[in-house]
Amino acid sequence: MSNILVIGGGMVGSVIARDLSEKYDVTVADVSNTRLKLLKKRHPSFNTLELDVTNLDDLKGAVKPFDIVVCGVPGHLGFAALKNIIESGKNVVDISFSPENCLELDYLAKKHKVTAVIDAGVAPGMDNLLLGFHNTRMEVSHFECLVGGLPKIRKKPFEYKAAFSPIDVIEEYTRPARFFEHGRMVTREALSDRELFEFDKIGTLEAFNTDGLRSLMFTMNNIPNMKEKTLRYPGHVEAIRTLKASGFFSKDKVSVRGLEITPLEVTSEILINEWKLKPKEEEFTIMRVTIRGQEGEKKKEYVYTMYDEYDRVKHETSMARTTGFTANAICQLLLKGKFDKKGVFAPEHIGGHTDCCKTVLDYLEERKVRYRLEETVLST
Repeated sequence: MSNILVIGGGMVGSVIARDLSEKYDVTVADVSNTRLKLLKKRHPSFNTLELDVTNLDDLKGAVKPFDIVVCGVPGHLGFAALKNIIESGKNVVDISFSPENCLELDYLAKKHKVTAVIDAGVAPGMDNLLLGFHNTRMEVSHFECLVGGLPKIRKKPFEYKAAFSPIDVIEEYTRPARFFEHGRMVTREALSDRELFEFDKIGTLEAFNTDGLRSLMFTMNNIPNMKEKTLRYPGHVEAIRTLKASGFFSKDKVSVRGLEITPLEVTSEILINEWKLKPKEEEFTIMRVTIRGQEGEKKKEYVYTMYDEYDRVKHETSMARTTGFTANAICQLLLKGKFDKKGVFAPEHIGGHTDCCKTVLDYLEERKVRYRLEETVLST
């Protein structure tokens, strides 16, 4: 039986570990001993390990006994953690979504004969995988991903709950959005180009520009039109723009009664309570991926739609399910030798490799995360 280390025992990490533990020997590592005790209480079969990934000696010692590592640490720690796992000679599947370009570690992974898969979540992740699959079968001219996670019960003014830290979400709302249009990279302000879309079961959602292409900007920049947009309930953009325009996201320090503090820090502390999902609070994840291009003599369009809800039985969020199960499916590809190239790879590299895309989709289907496909011939 393979021995797997899951670094990060939070909302997503705990689902990853629970799912993998059905077939493998799993150890969960986390910096919080309190969190580990709660996990152990819920899942007695888990082994637990208190670990601070910023302590490089401890990290390298911790990964040594394991066959593969799944890394789910906060984004600002992700690059350094991934680098040190690779230097330890361990295959790794990473969902940390660090701001750095982790493809730059490819040389290191090749040197240590390691397979490292980055951005192995839902988006980035599954959208990349699907694009990689079709990119090997057609000349893709258009790629668009619409994606979002939202609470079922809407509460003004934001009508939003975050599965992640508010600072990470605010970063998405403030970082300039890059995408490709007619073969050129375009940079626009985040929250721009607001559009309305209709979705079954949900109704109307608004989509806006965010900087979500990540690795695709480097690996698939031959595709003339590529963009990702974030989905929220209508009105969310205006509420966020109001905060942004009023300086609540500023990183410049201000003096308040003798204390030096940034508005962003205060805003984040307030939004932690406003945006935090409560225990058993129901939410959903929605994604629509559109891929269009020339396939043989035909111009075709493929539209994948995924809708997933909070699991009332296992009490697992849809964001954790859709992210964690994708990571686990990729983990299985590595464990079973279906993808054994050495280096750092994004999901689009895996999607075009033999039957990897189908294997991942089947894994998700078994766990009731379903990607529905509509295929249309546009012209012949």
